Amino acid sequence: MQVLSDFYAPVSFEKPAIHNSVAMYRGEIRKKLDKLCHDDDPTSTLLCTINFITFKDCACAKNVNFHNVRPPLDPTPFPNSFKCFTCEKSADNYNCNRWAEDKWCPLNTHYCKTVHHFSSHGKSKSVTKKCATREECQNVGCRHHRDSGHMECISCCDGMICNVDVPTNQTNAVLNLMRSHRKSDAHRVTAFLPAAVASILVLVIL
Repeated sequence: MQVLSDFYAPVSFEKPAIHNSVAMYRGEIRKKLDKLCHDDDPTSTLLCTINFITFKDCACAKNVNFHNVRPPLDPTPFPNSFKCFTCEKSADNYNCNRWAEDKWCPLNTHYCKTVHHFSSHGKSKSVTKKCATREECQNVGCRHHRDSGHMECISCCDGMICNVDVPTNQTNAVLNLMRSHRKSDAHRVTAFLPAAVASILVLVIL
């Protein structure tokens, strides 16, 4: 299964520049070992053990900047196609994005939706991301669950893999129409051009 995080470039590390090449090398090894740990081949057990022992205290792989993910330029299945980070009740945002499958959203969907459950101290309990319809994005915002004591924040956005982050408050638990804004800006520019050309022609004739 191809995952979206395979297409990140460049990798961002919060380390001094002198250590970047080493950190990148260790991160690449960790990523390959992570893939082997998700295989059904019994021979990968030893490598998984090495993965755990070697990298259990290393944060290199978790420094991947998912904002830099660049999906391959595959042919789109239909006009205005898009992809989202997708997962079902992952432990946190990193694991959700790390193993999100690289696939196009269905034709009847319009947004990328994120549901974030977290404790009163801000620790993530679960993260769910999916391609969503307009109806599924009518309940954005944050709410407190008294029975469990945790918070739930929901956000939606429109655009290619736009749901990188998780909502944590009323400010970012919103419907973010990024692609729609770009379309409206392009429409305004297109509408302005004929008038501008006509004005220039009038000035030239005079």
